[in-house]
Amino acid sequence: MGQEIELKLALGPQGPQTLTVHPRLSGLSSTTLSLANTYYDTPDGALQAARMALRLRRRGDTLYQTLKTEGDGAGGLSRRGEWEWAVPGPGLDLPGLAELPPMAALGQNTLERLTPRFTTDFTRHAWTLTLDAARLEIALDEGEIRSGDRRAPIRELELELETGGVETLWRLATELAERVALRPSETSKAARGAALLAAEWTLPPGGTPRAWLKRAMSSLDALADTGDDRWRQAAIDALTALDDGDADDLAERLSATGWLTPAFGQVALRLAQQLNDSVSDDPEPMP
Repeated sequence: MGQEIELKLALGPQGPQTLTVHPRLSGLSSTTLSLANTYYDTPDGALQAARMALRLRRRGDTLYQTLKTEGDGAGGLSRRGEWEWAVPGPGLDLPGLAELPPMAALGQNTLERLTPRFTTDFTRHAWTLTLDAARLEIALDEGEIRSGDRRAPIRELELELETGGVETLWRLATELAERVALRPSETSKAARGAALLAAEWTLPPGGTPRAWLKRAMSSLDALADTGDDRWRQAAIDALTALDDGDADDLAERLSATGWLTPAFGQVALRLAQQLNDSVSDDPEPMP
């Protein structure tokens, strides 16, 4: 098992274009991949209930099977378990899945009921960057999630830590946010696809400061996928419950048209880093 440490960011409509000409990236070589993904679950959503995601991804001529567990963190930051390996296809490698502890805990009956649920197809532009002795992968994804006749756009940036300290993720994100309209995103492509499939978006509960931030950013994810302005109000309510100066600033900005700006992203990232650092129990850098 590997551990994925990632900062997920949602971009505004002009974000991808602005990002690619950002001074931090403009001098770096990049790779471009077309990624076709099928997500699996049982008809009653057993994996979703267990906070897991299972997909088959075609990358070039190779098919990869990936299982991810729920991440720990808020404000777009997550640390989660990840297992990935090449499979012959065309379907799942069920014997391989059965050997993984999270799947074994669900039992053979769950394995036998796994079925395709929705797809995501997107183009990924990826850069590798060394910053402050840390090595990062920067991935810009553009495409869509499809579930039957329902669609949701994919326009997100993933900053993944390969080696080094987590603080480098925050530094890079903040630097990018000086020019690019972006914000922390809480909801994975798998969770977004499941919501699209069910036509039902739910929010994590509040309670602690990090939990309120997670609820606020999840509300903005739902707003982006549905266009339903009630989710914007849900985000404002969650930020107000935080009782923090930066959170109040974000809530006020959300009340305006065209709220997703570089300034919004900078404040959101500052708040997210502050709340994550206040509870961090893993200050050691990755090897």
